[in-house]
Amino acid sequence: MKKIAILTSGGDAPGMNACIRSIVLTAEHYELEVIGYKHGYNGLIDQEYKLLAPANVTNIIQRGGTILKSGRCDDFHTEEAGRAAANNLQDLNVDVLLVIGGNGSFRGAHHLCKYYKGQVIGLPGTIDNDISGTDATIGYYTAIETALDSIDKVRDTADAFERIFLIEVMGRHAGFIALNAAVASAADRVLVPEDCHDIDLEVDKIIEHLHAVYSQRGISSFIVVTSENLLPGGVITLAKMITDKTKIECRPVILGHVQRGGSPVSQDRILATKLGAYAVEQALAGQNNIMVGEHNSQLVTHPIEISWQQKKPLDEYLLKIQQQLFHTK
Repeated sequence: MKKIAILTSGGDAPGMNACIRSIVLTAEHYELEVIGYKHGYNGLIDQEYKLLAPANVTNIIQRGGTILKSGRCDDFHTEEAGRAAANNLQDLNVDVLLVIGGNGSFRGAHHLCKYYKGQVIGLPGTIDNDISGTDATIGYYTAIETALDSIDKVRDTADAFERIFLIEVMGRHAGFIALNAAVASAADRVLVPEDCHDIDLEVDKIIEHLHAVYSQRGISSFIVVTSENLLPGGVITLAKMITDKTKIECRPVILGHVQRGGSPVSQDRILATKLGAYAVEQALAGQNNIMVGEHNSQLVTHPIEISWQQKKPLDEYLLKIQQQLFHTK
C-alpha cells in the first residue's frame, strides 16, 4: 500500500480537522502518500483534490469545520457516479479511501465498494451520534457543550422574566444531544424522538408539570429541551400548542447550525486522533468496507452497514433519571 485518500462528507463536525491531521501524520510514519478530496463525494467525482503533507495539517487540531470542505452528493447512489469515483481513484493509484462522515456518507462508501478495487474505510464524524458500533462520534461532545452553553444563557433570561422557553437542538432523528444537554443544564423536561410517540400527550404532560412547578414554587422559569424533527414546524409549532392551551407565552429558541461550529473539545480531539490513526492501521492490515469506532474505551471495527442497519439506543438510565429526578410531582 502506497497511497491513501481522505474525504469529509455530509454535515461538518468539530474534530474533523483533528482526524485529518491524525491520518496524515500516521501515514507519514508509515511512509504513505496522502491526498485529500475537496467537497466530499462531489470532489471525488470531479477529481478535485490536493496533496496532504504534515505541513498542511500543522495547527489545525483546534479548528472547527474541515480544511477539505464538505458537501452532500445526492446522486452518488447511482451506478454512474460510483463508477466515475472508482475510476478517478484508480487513475491516481489510490489504494485506500477514508471517509469521515455520518450515515449518508457511509452508505456512499458502501456503494463505492461495488465498483472500486481498493479499500474503503469509514470514520464516524457527525454531531448527531447516531452511528451504531461506536460509543461516540467525532463532533458529538462539542455539540453537547455548545448546546449546554446556549441553554445556560437562555436560562439566565428565563429566570429574569420568569418565562417558559422551548429550546430545539440538532440531532437529525436521534435524541443524544437533547438528552445530554437537558440533563447537564437541569432542564425541566426533554423531548426526544426515541421517547415521544404522541405529541399531544407530551404537551399535556408538559402543561401538567408546569402547573405543578407553579404550585410549588410560584411563577418561575421553565425550560424544555427538544430534538429537531419531532413534528412539522418543530419547536415553533410546539410553543404555539402550549401557548394556546395555557394562555401563557412560550418562547421558542432554535439553536441550529451553531452546534456544528466551534473549536472541538478535548474529548473530540482525542477521539478523532485515535480513530484517524486506527483507520490507517486497519488499512495497512487489509481491511475493507468497514467502519472504525470506540466501544468501552477499546478501538473496534464493524461492517460499515451496521451504521444504518442497527438503531443506536439512547442511554435508558439517563433518560429514566431525567424523567424521575427533575420532574416536580
